[in-house]
Amino acid sequence: MPAKTNKPDKHLLYQYSVQNPRYEVDFMRRIFRKSRGRPPLRLREDFCGTAVLACEWALRVRGGNSVGLDLDEETLEWAKENNVGPLGPKSSKIELSCCDVLEAEDYQSDIVAAFNFSYCVFKERENLLAYFQRAHETLAGEGILFLDLYGGPEAQVAQEESREMHEEGLCFEYVWDQESYNPITGETICHIHFDLPDGSRLEKAFSYDWRLWSLPELKDLLEEAGFRKVDVYWEGTDQSNGGGNGVFRLSRKGDDAQSWICYLVAEK
Repeated sequence: MPAKTNKPDKHLLYQYSVQNPRYEVDFMRRIFRKSRGRPPLRLREDFCGTAVLACEWALRVRGGNSVGLDLDEETLEWAKENNVGPLGPKSSKIELSCCDVLEAEDYQSDIVAAFNFSYCVFKERENLLAYFQRAHETLAGEGILFLDLYGGPEAQVAQEESREMHEEGLCFEYVWDQESYNPITGETICHIHFDLPDGSRLEKAFSYDWRLWSLPELKDLLEEAGFRKVDVYWEGTDQSNGGGNGVFRLSRKGDDAQSWICYLVAEK
């Protein structure tokens, strides 16, 4: 009988490939402190998935606490077992809630974060506006909403791109698959696959049915929702390869790149 092989968990692979919670916690704290003159304490992570950002916050922010919201109960259970539980006593600083972000409790958070383009699940303008309005209502008086966004001509074509990953003894290939894009509606279908060392693939480990919103559309919606100020932090360019360098700075004008990523920072 052939030996059984244990496949890496897709949630772990996702965290290694896509998320950078240490950077994002530092980034949000820096922006908040500069704007408000005090450190932020409460974070709400919307569409939190495995809640790795909420966990990083609870782990590193002295006196801080966090809440993670998501509709996928199975993923939240994974988060409790694999990310929250191992924090030991600090796990008490994290609350996970299986709920619709449009119906979120009024946590009066200093920061609401919706990263990994998750809010793009709202395809209709009225629904995305309702989400931004709800985020505005449930932020504390000096609260800030953080979003990320990707775009550029390459975001609007069917293609695959991959990169090799070496994390915690795991070697694999992360594959971002833009299956389709409809320029009339802005709708896009994307998948994440993972190619493993044994030659197998975790096909469509994650799939997304989104609307690819434009940056001006988002700024207009955020202002309509009541945010008094919306700043854009644009990623710089790595001169060695022409790609992003992972450094985001306040910008009034982005470069005309084939693909780009930015953060939007909306102040209440």
